[in-house]
Amino acid sequence: MLPHLTPTRNDLGRDVTGHLPAAEGLPGVYVLDERHAAIWERAVPYLRVRDNDAHTIYAYGLGRALLDLTPQADPEVVLPAILLHDTGWSQVPEPEILEAIAPGGGRPDLVLRHEKEGARIASEVLADVGWDAERTERIVAIVDGHDSRREAISLDDALMKDADKLWRLTPHGVDTVMGWFGLTREQAHRLIASRVHDHLLSEPGRVLALGLAAVASIDVTPQRIALA
Repeated sequence: MLPHLTPTRNDLGRDVTGHLPAAEGLPGVYVLDERHAAIWERAVPYLRVRDNDAHTIYAYGLGRALLDLTPQADPEVVLPAILLHDTGWSQVPEPEILEAIAPGGGRPDLVLRHEKEGARIASEVLADVGWDAERTERIVAIVDGHDSRREAISLDDALMKDADKLWRLTPHGVDTVMGWFGLTREQAHRLIASRVHDHLLSEPGRVLALGLAAVASIDVTPQRIALA
């Protein structure tokens, strides 16, 4: 479900839009530039399984935040890697995809398969958009191992892996995990927390995770529920 894009009411009763600042330059306001949008358009047909399309675009935004806090990383490696990292799931039979990551189970062979296929697709997409060869090689190496490889091979890899995991703590991520496994919101957050916090590789990632987890945990308190 998309968030509201237009207001449903105006309690003040008058127009205040003339007093709003421009979006450009505000912290945390992110859009895809033309080059990244070209990658996205080629990646999205491969992402229309298991909510990977929405997951990926949220991870892109989280990656932008991590890059703002880590200026020594290369955004032209991190962000294309995020956009392309899960394209390989399109090559796994859809009924089997959740078995690869299910609690109490798992299919490491399918995880490896989606990484290998994702690396292949990433290489093809980046060639199509004319990405430079040296960065393409680094991006493909990140995609090929982004889930199965516990340690990062570079700072760029660490930020990509953190952005990927942080999505799970967003409201959209919690909603998605609930539907995947038939869990309550509280159960989904417990599962997510067990798979995120101890696996993050950057200090900015750990800070963002605590902020997102705070929102997810308060959402299921009796006090918040009573306000509904």
